Amino acid sequence: MKLKRNIWLASALVCSLLLAGCGADTSQEPVQDTGSAAVQEGSGNTTVAADEPVSREVFAMDTYMTVTAYGASAQDAVDDAVAEIERLDDLLSVGNADSEISRLNQSGTATVSEDTGVMIDQALSLFDSTGGAFDITVFPLMELWGFTTEEYQVPSDDALAQTLQHVGADKLQWDADSRTVTLDDGQEIDLGGIAKGYTSGRIMEIFEEHGVTSGLVSLGGNVHLKGAKTDGSKWRVGIQDPDNTEDMLGILEVEDCAVITSGGYERYFEQDGVTYHHIIDPETGKPADSGVTSATIVSKDGTLADGLSTSLFIMGIDQASEYWKQHADEFDAVLATEDGKVYVTEGIADSFTCDADVTVITKD
Repeated sequence: MKLKRNIWLASALVCSLLLAGCGADTSQEPVQDTGSAAVQEGSGNTTVAADEPVSREVFAMDTYMTVTAYGASAQDAVDDAVAEIERLDDLLSVGNADSEISRLNQSGTATVSEDTGVMIDQALSLFDSTGGAFDITVFPLMELWGFTTEEYQVPSDDALAQTLQHVGADKLQWDADSRTVTLDDGQEIDLGGIAKGYTSGRIMEIFEEHGVTSGLVSLGGNVHLKGAKTDGSKWRVGIQDPDNTEDMLGILEVEDCAVITSGGYERYFEQDGVTYHHIIDPETGKPADSGVTSATIVSKDGTLADGLSTSLFIMGIDQASEYWKQHADEFDAVLATEDGKVYVTEGIADSFTCDADVTVITKD
């Protein structure tokens, strides 16, 4: 299996490119590089020069994360950000029997915290706007395929049909005022499809509270950027090549936004010569087969970017293009397809560099 290795390389590739800048050498296998300043632990009173980064690494939400900030309050900001990551992981992890989501899945109904309520609200909004492509109730399907336990299997058609009866976010009941959610019989939810994006957004808020104007968080290859680099230039973010996970599809030059990618290379297994990835189409109950191999979303809203990266991967290029045209003021996208083509929406076309031929998706 290449599961853990591919996730690590995604994170390492992005971080090494971001922090090394324009001179990054991507011809070698990337290594994790948190910048020139050593990781600083301990008291929150440490201060550093404004042009020196403070970074910490943490393993949470089943991936490696790196938080980096610049400025006199960088240490406090990074420490608070790591504490927030750990708090949200404890709250949301379906692998933790004591988490809020696990308790909800066990009981079938609960009044949830403000954080969980915000995510459920946005998840249901995405479910409606994407025509069900984004669905937090696919968790039983993930279990059926073995993606939650790494005990992989290709389920029978009967097992799929039975499990699909319990899938559909429109079947659960949600009272936003009381933050009460009630699941349909046999339903379970998982907010993992937007949890990292929500977490990165919270970290940007923490940076803001500490006066950090330049920083970033990398969550398993997903990146959220605070402002620009300390010299005023834009960050250079590498998008992983879905066909070669040790190389890049292209580079985005951006600032003050989230850049979040979904691809079948992140988690998968092979059986009888067939590869099965973890991005499940809620309509079929099977790994999405839309022709899209990688979907990268650029947005100010990390939660939205996280959810849409999955949704557009499932939709396929035609439906994804039409969806962007209807929501172009909310996000931009880079999409790779199995025929080797790369598509970029016009809002970021001038910021994207790629060796392959690129088709620009326009509103017209």
